[in-house]
Amino acid sequence: MLAIIGGTGLTQLDNLNITRRLIVRTPYGEPSQPLIFGEISGREVIFLARHGNGHTIPPHEVNYRANIAALHLQGVTEIAAIATVGGIHPDLSAGKIVIPHQIIDYTYGRKTTFHDGISNPVKHIDFTEPYCPMLREKWKKAAIAVGEELIDQGVYAATQGPRLETAAEINRLERDGATVVGMTGMPEAALARELGISYATICPVANYAAGRGDNLHEIKYEEVISNLNLTMVRVRNIIAELVKQNGH
Repeated sequence: MLAIIGGTGLTQLDNLNITRRLIVRTPYGEPSQPLIFGEISGREVIFLARHGNGHTIPPHEVNYRANIAALHLQGVTEIAAIATVGGIHPDLSAGKIVIPHQIIDYTYGRKTTFHDGISNPVKHIDFTEPYCPMLREKWKKAAIAVGEELIDQGVYAATQGPRLETAAEINRLERDGATVVGMTGMPEAALARELGISYATICPVANYAAGRGDNLHEIKYEEVISNLNLTMVRVRNIIAELVKQNGH
């Protein structure tokens, strides 16, 4: 079973034929919203809006453990996640779409593991390659099939939010090797790995990060949303193709 987690700009899938909604309770609380079951291209998927209905949950308050646990309880084996980012690398302007291959985690205070030594014994997962290579290939094949160009390498810097970063912070992330910056990539990817779920994310670039490109002095939120809305049309096409190919 494939699940799609939508982020900023993707709180619903217009091409999803909804069949049912399910309220799921987990030992870690309730997920961001009821799970939405439906079909795309005749294939069944589960959709979950990471920030809840109406985008009401900020990145640091998302119950990532409940989200991933709820999907696992429904038999999900693959998670195709969408995570909006800012571009740090000069080539990553608004409208580009990236499939990152690495993560650097700068978040703090989040529940980052199911194996906390209280309810489950401590377990050290291998996280050398944080994204599933096979699922990343599926993202790329789907994009090619619909004529979209993807940047298939990237280092995702996961920051705390909900505020955007300072220009100095972006300089630091760049020195660390990050090429894009977002707020929701962790601990989502690690939690999926702990439960044996294949996970990979596609990142639409909504804007240059602080101090980059046309955002040298200020990031205008209205422009970010406008850019994102245009890019999400293309992302939805890729998702539809991914689901279609995944059923074969």
